[in-house]
Amino acid sequence: MPRAQDRLPFPYRPEAGVLAQRLSALRGALDWAVAADHAAPWVRAVRENPPPFWAMESLLKEYPISSAEGLALMRLAEALLRVPDAETAIALTADQLGRADFDGAADSTLARLSSTAIAMSKHFLPHAGSEPGLMAKLGAKTVVAATLRAVQLLGRQFVLGQTIEEGMKEAASARRRQANLRFSFDMLGEGARTDEDALRYLASYRNAIAAIARSADPARHPGQNDGISIKLSALHPRYEDAQHDRVMRELVPRVWSLCEAAAASNLNLTIDAEEVDRLELSLAVFEALATRVAQHRSQWQGFGLALQAYQTRAVELIEHVAGLARQHQLKFMCRLVKGAYWDAEIKRAQELGLPAYPVFTQKPHTDVSYLACARALFAAHDAIHPQFATHNAGTIAAILQMAAKQGTPFELQRLHGMGEGIYREVLKNPGVSCRVYAPVGAHRDLLAYLVRRLLENGANSSFVHQLADESVGMDELLVSPLAQSRPEAIASTLPLPPDLYGPARPNSEGLDLAVVAHREPLLAAHAALVVPAVAEARAADAPVAVDAAVRAFAGWNHTPLAERAATLRRAADAMQQQMPRLCALLVKEAHKGWNDAVSEVREAIDFLRYYANDAERVMAPQALPGPTGESNTLRLEGRGAWVCISPWNFPLAIFTGQVAAALVTGNTVLAKPAEQTPAIALEAVKLLHAAGVPADALQLLHGPGDTVGAALVAQAGVAGVVFTGSTQVAKLIQRALAAKDGPIVPLIAETGGINAMLVDSTALPEQVADAVVQSAFRSAGQRCSALRLLCVHEAVADGVIAMIQGAAKELVAGDPADLATDLGPVIDAEAFEAIGRHLQRLHAQARPLLDANRSPALPQLVAPRMYEVGGIAEVAQEIFGPVLQVVRWGGDPMGVIQQINALSYGLTLGIQTRIDSRALALAGAARVGNVYVNRNMIGAVVGVQPFGGEGLSGTGPKAGGPHYLQRFCAEQTLTINTTAAGGNVALFTG
Repeated sequence: MPRAQDRLPFPYRPEAGVLAQRLSALRGALDWAVAADHAAPWVRAVRENPPPFWAMESLLKEYPISSAEGLALMRLAEALLRVPDAETAIALTADQLGRADFDGAADSTLARLSSTAIAMSKHFLPHAGSEPGLMAKLGAKTVVAATLRAVQLLGRQFVLGQTIEEGMKEAASARRRQANLRFSFDMLGEGARTDEDALRYLASYRNAIAAIARSADPARHPGQNDGISIKLSALHPRYEDAQHDRVMRELVPRVWSLCEAAAASNLNLTIDAEEVDRLELSLAVFEALATRVAQHRSQWQGFGLALQAYQTRAVELIEHVAGLARQHQLKFMCRLVKGAYWDAEIKRAQELGLPAYPVFTQKPHTDVSYLACARALFAAHDAIHPQFATHNAGTIAAILQMAAKQGTPFELQRLHGMGEGIYREVLKNPGVSCRVYAPVGAHRDLLAYLVRRLLENGANSSFVHQLADESVGMDELLVSPLAQSRPEAIASTLPLPPDLYGPARPNSEGLDLAVVAHREPLLAAHAALVVPAVAEARAADAPVAVDAAVRAFAGWNHTPLAERAATLRRAADAMQQQMPRLCALLVKEAHKGWNDAVSEVREAIDFLRYYANDAERVMAPQALPGPTGESNTLRLEGRGAWVCISPWNFPLAIFTGQVAAALVTGNTVLAKPAEQTPAIALEAVKLLHAAGVPADALQLLHGPGDTVGAALVAQAGVAGVVFTGSTQVAKLIQRALAAKDGPIVPLIAETGGINAMLVDSTALPEQVADAVVQSAFRSAGQRCSALRLLCVHEAVADGVIAMIQGAAKELVAGDPADLATDLGPVIDAEAFEAIGRHLQRLHAQARPLLDANRSPALPQLVAPRMYEVGGIAEVAQEIFGPVLQVVRWGGDPMGVIQQINALSYGLTLGIQTRIDSRALALAGAARVGNVYVNRNMIGAVVGVQPFGGEGLSGTGPKAGGPHYLQRFCAEQTLTINTTAAGGNVALFTG
């Protein structure tokens, strides 16, 4: 049978076309009016007799997520349980409760008591950012203890038990109240970051299966027994498409051991659905396991997976799974869900610049897809036992209608703590069975799970939210999604990724390397590429080149601005067409990994388009106010010949950005690329020349910086210098310019930095580990913005450091042309030796946390390293490689920022905290150019995160920002006395 990638359609298709197919498939299959009439009594009964306050419906009614109170509750639930120190817990509680109003009246007695308690507690908490006195501290600790208890109580409503034994006891109790209930236990935990995490989750799953088996009847069909749901990302620390071979080699045996244990007792084992970019990998694992089931456990019908209706490929996925079952003569159990990663899927598609979204963008469209998927599941009844997870009364009624037509066995599913009211009514029909998806684990482990559930069901458009809102009438609540969905009139509130920045500036097109059709052209280009030789200039060539640039200036400067901007746009379009070749060149010449290469080409394209647009804004003549009888106009034009000196770490993006900014403002350019990466620069220059830039207006001079670069800077005709590189070289250029006679020449310098990240005890460790590994080790640490200094709160330092250590050990260092490689060699022998000297010093002066434990696969390969140092002041030098230094801190976080400021660098800063007021205060105190809160510190996007620093990190203005182009311009104010030849005509006609 062909692999899933060969059978499934392209994931990024136009939504309208897919929606039309889904609507066509439902034609004649469903009478929604009948379904709505069936569901209406359930809704009335729930509204007349609502579930307890802590049930999701009542909770959302009292504190909707769209309100400050709901948001505060969500954030407290997400973070408070993991905070070990009292001071931070007080600060978090004050920050969140302080921005919400819990004083309003509530409907139920428990709700009123809860609201009153929280409202009163706010009087004992310090104002955000203030330091409480002794009595206030005593009161605040009491309030935090009460709030902690309230959050734990909230956790109990959505977690069936803290252990599998406790969960099964609760399940047995629920079954005594409702006979036709079954359970699928989910052992709480997010994706593994380390192999230790993965093995711990594996042991947890094994223990749970053994416990469930003790109360199961092996003679019954798996659908009649309780079961378990597993997350593949929890069982392998590198569960991603780029690590396909490793995942198949290591993960499949782990999951098979769980399958064998479940099959032995005839339990249902379901593989949970995850993100879209993992779908093909999940199917590869599933197919490998299905082959083993067919060979060794062919009578077991409990193996299955979850399918997400919000994916535009969902129906085709069902057909693929059914075909797999028929091929192996098996029957799978398939749980249909709406999908819980919608916001992440939307953001990823936008960030990657993909052609469309892999998920439906409107709720009615997802509802239609769900119904079309239900029809496909019933049609595949010979291969699939369908399970429908939904809390929507209309959808449940529609499922029952389809099932009655088909006569096919099925089951409904709901989440523990949610949908209880509706299912109380639905299950009065003894012919309907329901399985409860039941999370099990410590309350502190429910964090991300609970937030996803709250966001998923707390949106104003969700059925659960609207059910709790009695102002939403029955017709509106049970409106037909088929009637709401019109493919010919899709008016999404979301722009497509190519349109993210509006019609004036197309987003650069990106690639999803998990998609075969996207990565194959890259690999083909790499195989065919021969890196071109670039003629080397000499210092003696500088005077001639500068003279040519000076002579070309007048013609280029007087070229209409619209034409200069159009030239940049043509170059951007050509660069987009050359994406595979340019990426391959970046991999071969600059040792870039494929993801970094794609991002860099996109950044270069974005620079061209952004500066083309911004020049038309900045350089438009500006009429100024003044006295009657004269006109005053501010005009901008180019300065002359600019020297652009770019680095090897972004040899296309920074090179293109510098050159484009100078050219579009009317300047001519002498481009001096890094010695290590001239071929990439040559390709960019060729594209710009082909787009219409005259040869003398843009000249490439490849050669050593200390000869060719220095000679260019020293020329009298140079009107400006833009430089990206080390602080040391920037100072040499600064002195050289100051020593010249003649005009004062502007210098734009963007240099390095000792970039720090501050982590407090409210931060989510998994999020911190992801951000640190990406920021410190991606691109082999060879980014100006890369993380160099991690400052982690002493109360959580051991756990956070251990997770980072484990995650870093999973990284693959090797050939950058290999898709599985995470970091390739550093740029050259000189860089390798410089890093080696720093490592020798750190070995002698600091405590190694992460050392190389394997021989390098390639020359100049540096594996990720970590060292713990005694204080921030000890980190005096930037190490331009995958080397991270770690400091523990306690007390006031503002003191940490002051110590970071004292280093005098100011490029990037990361802040990891759930205390909003703290994040804003720390960002305000930091003397750095770019501050990133609760994310990584790399990958600034043109026009979104203008990039550049201060102090030892550069002069500004920020590249890719609205103030950059002015620095390349000379300003002229033109004042005309309009009364010189007579009176003021404007006054006469006024």
